[in-house]
Amino acid sequence: MAISTKVQTCLERASWIRKMFEEGARLRAIHGADKVFDFTLGNPTMEPPAAFRNRLQELVTDPTPGMHRYMSNAGFADTREAVAAQIRRTSQSEVTGEQIIMTCGAGGALNTVLKTILNPDEEVLILAPYFVEYKFYVDNHGGTTKDVPTLPDSFQLDLDAIEQAINVHTRAIILNSPNNPTGVVYPREDLEKLGAMLARKQHELERQIYVISDEPYARIAYDGAEVPCIFDCIGNSVIATSHSKDLALPGERIGFLAANPEMDDLENFLAGAVFCNRVLGYVNAPALMQRAVATLQQESVDISAYQKKRDVLYNALSSLGFTMVKPDGAFYLFPESPLEDDLEFVRKAQEHLILLVPGAGFGMPGYFRIAYCLDDDLIENSLSAWEALAKDIGLKG
Repeated sequence: MAISTKVQTCLERASWIRKMFEEGARLRAIHGADKVFDFTLGNPTMEPPAAFRNRLQELVTDPTPGMHRYMSNAGFADTREAVAAQIRRTSQSEVTGEQIIMTCGAGGALNTVLKTILNPDEEVLILAPYFVEYKFYVDNHGGTTKDVPTLPDSFQLDLDAIEQAINVHTRAIILNSPNNPTGVVYPREDLEKLGAMLARKQHELERQIYVISDEPYARIAYDGAEVPCIFDCIGNSVIATSHSKDLALPGERIGFLAANPEMDDLENFLAGAVFCNRVLGYVNAPALMQRAVATLQQESVDISAYQKKRDVLYNALSSLGFTMVKPDGAFYLFPESPLEDDLEFVRKAQEHLILLVPGAGFGMPGYFRIAYCLDDDLIENSLSAWEALAKDIGLKG
């Protein structure tokens, strides 16, 4: 065998998102891009704000020597302080640039944190439905994952289930709010209750349990929904995030991890994380992008445009008989599958040139995910295909 048995096994159960994205490319080649409605990948078609393009133009013509050299593995000091200042603006935390490490996107941040904290076979709790790559990330660093259900019908935190899942092997919990794939936002009250419960469990078990808050959608919230800062609610917490979504820069791979200044043994964690960022091969986040985002911490794409997309699809699909939680953020819908087998439903949708990801790909069979970060015209043009699909499977609007 040319590759390891482990990697071969991972390939066989690899991300449904990528599989369906590749199917979209095949169908577009046959039918044309305007006839295929690909809702599979959270790859925004929205362009970055004008402030990003302006800043980039300034940087690429800047003659200052050393613009593209190595820097501290944690990142440029001024960028780290700019990130910390934004967290301070949106929380009660006294975080400083010293607690920030610039990373190659949220994926880089998550892997850096997990390598820093995990011992072999320690457990990381992940809340179903979840971003499937969490399992691979944890496995990268010798850990194991334990699936924990969220509350039925709302996908909110099931605090009792989380408490029951915690044991002497638990090292961390990954939270994702606003959530991919459901779009739900965890309210402050629940996060504070989680923090109190974890404090009690850490005392009982005499071990530190981290909450890793994966936050690439933190600025994409609707209808006045509050996305609380995890630092205000839980002491042993780390933010892992990127500017892939709020600045529409997924291909630039620029993000950061932020450690709560109230974390136990904070200095040791930070030293370990800087070391892990280096030895994982990231070395440092891209210099050009660090300089760019340092001045853009209060910039964002037009969130109202995403809310409009949500409303068009949510209202149209609800009228056709699809059932789903109305998202408070991110850019996903996660409806119940009208067919018992969500894989069968996704295959049926393909017959109408609608590409979706089955809930099984997120640890939640019986649902499917729609990524609506698409052009408005494509969403509007898809509605007739949705109507035909609903009729085909016997839904009555």
